[in-house]
Formats: sequence, structure tokens, C-alpha cells
Amino acid sequence: MQEEAALGDKILAKLLSDRYRVDIAEAKLVPMGTETVNRRVALTDGRRVFVKQYRALADLEHAQVAWDMSEFCRAARVPVPQVWPDRDGDVLTRFEGVAWVVTDEAPGRVATEPLTLPRAQHIGMMLGRTHRALASYPPPARVRQTRWRTGHVEDALVKTEAALGRAGAQHDPRLEQLRVELAQRRDDLCTQVPRLRAGLPEILMAQAAHADFTRTNLLAQEDVITAILDFQGETCLLAWELGRAAFDPRTVANSPSWMLCALRMIEAYRAENPNLPLTDVRVCARIALLYMLFSFYGATTAEYGLPTEADVDLQRYWAERQVTIRRLLHRLDDLETALSTLGQGR
Repeated sequence: MQEEAALGDKILAKLLSDRYRVDIAEAKLVPMGTETVNRRVALTDGRRVFVKQYRALADLEHAQVAWDMSEFCRAARVPVPQVWPDRDGDVLTRFEGVAWVVTDEAPGRVATEPLTLPRAQHIGMMLGRTHRALASYPPPARVRQTRWRTGHVEDALVKTEAALGRAGAQHDPRLEQLRVELAQRRDDLCTQVPRLRAGLPEILMAQAAHADFTRTNLLAQEDVITAILDFQGETCLLAWELGRAAFDPRTVANSPSWMLCALRMIEAYRAENPNLPLTDVRVCARIALLYMLFSFYGATTAEYGLPTEADVDLQRYWAERQVTIRRLLHRLDDLETALSTLGQGR
């Protein structure tokens, strides 16, 4: 990663001058991103842009699909940063062996605090608008995995042992806490998953979607979502994406209003996209819970080589997910009753 960042620093000014006919005044590395090296760039004419440099192993064909989908949604009044075409009209440009994308720098920030009711409502509106727009978009070939629905519990149990082994090898200071958490996860996988899956409908609606509509990909000013970032260019189950957004772990783990926030978001989503069947809406909390039970992202972090700030945030994300799982298990019946009432109200 450091070598790729150094290469980007070296050729960035030349890229912007040659392909975009602008000159750089200042560039600042943004220490986030998995497939890209990201920079905020000030230009000599006063404008500001966000520049993504794709890493050598990135799937550029898939990246092009994601950017095409993003532009499609922007035309449907979804707040997506405008992409700059290069001098040849290409969105994804190749320059000196590296792939790049330049966009307007969007206003707002990634919210680090739990959702407020107005922000939850606006997120639901934007997600509903995104899904409604993408209903007419050709479904991408890449399909979001659904281990939470079809994966073997035995495979997930193996992952709990692997995570504990990694934590020990990494001398993770959270080792004893992880031991307790992963024992609880094993118990939940064995006792809760069959019951939760039994309540899912046989058919769930799938289509082109953002596929990562989470807090870190949303910029906000006050309670208004000003930008939706990093479309994944995938086909996914809409109830999964709705549940994942509505039951944000930062909010569920830290806000006494988490349930009301979730219901407000889902109600706003339905107002914007009434085409999602009520059977799907009613099980979105159950799906969010199953998804978290099968995910071990953040159990260990050293293997990702993240900057300190991002590493701490990922550890916090893991801890908040553990709280969220317990709260959703405890309140699932109440949630599904409330979701059924939302449907009847419409």
C-alpha cells in the first residue's frame, strides 16, 4: 500500500494536468479505503476534488460497473458526487499504469455519533430513492454473498476458532474478552440461526443496489445526507440492505432511541420505495441479525495493517456489533410486530 501511495504522489500532478487540464495546489492523503488510495486535492483555481487511485490488484472492470451505477443514480436525484470525465470522456482513466477516478469533493462528513431521528428518516428516504431508481438498472453479474441465509453453521463455528487463534497469535489485548464473545457467538449460531432462518420467506426481492449503504459511505451535514459514496456495483437482496442500514450498530449499541430510529428509517424508505414487498420489510431486522451472526469482521484487526485511527474504529465496530446482536435478539418479536403495523398503516 505504501509503495502504491508513493507512486500516486509522484504522478498525481502530472495526471491532473495531462488528463483533466487542471493544476494541483495541495493534496492530502485520506487514510481509509481497501481497493483505493484516496486523496483530497485543492486545485490552483480554487476548486476541490476527491481523487481515487486504484491499487494494482483491483478489479477495474467491476469498478467501472460501480461508477456507471453511481452516475445512473445521480441522474435520479440521489446525492452522488459528480464524476469528472477525463479529456477522452472516460470516468475511469488509466495513466502511467495506474487507474484513477476524480470526483467533486462532496460537502459533509462521515457521522461518528449514533443516528438522530431526522437523520434516520433522511437516510431511509435516500435508500428508498436509490432502490427505486435502480429497479430499472440491469442487475450486475456480481451478487452479494448470502452466507447468513444459506451458509453452513459448521463453517461459521470453524471461523470462531480461527478468529480466536489469530487473536492469540497477534497477542491481542482483547483476547480474554474475545474468548467470552466468541463462545457466545458459537452458542447463538447453534441455537438461534435455525429459528431465525425458519421465519424467512422463501423468495426475497433482489436487484441492482448500492450493496454497502452504511454509515462510513454516507456524508452528512446536520441531519441531511449530502453524499452517498462507494457504490459496490452488485446485485443484492433489498431487505438485507434495508436492515443493515436501519440497525446500524453505532446507533443500536449507544442510543436509547435505536428502535424508533430504525422504524422511522424504514417508514421513510417505504414512502420513497413502496415496491419492496411487505413480507421483505417485515423480516429486515431478522436478516440484519443473521448477517451479524455470520460476520467476524473486526474480531481481529492486525491482519489489515490499518492506520491507528481506523484500527481503533474497527475494534469499536466489533464491540458495538456484539451489543447489537443481544439487543436484536431480545427485541426481535417487538420489532417484527411494529414492522407489521407499519405495513398495515400504509
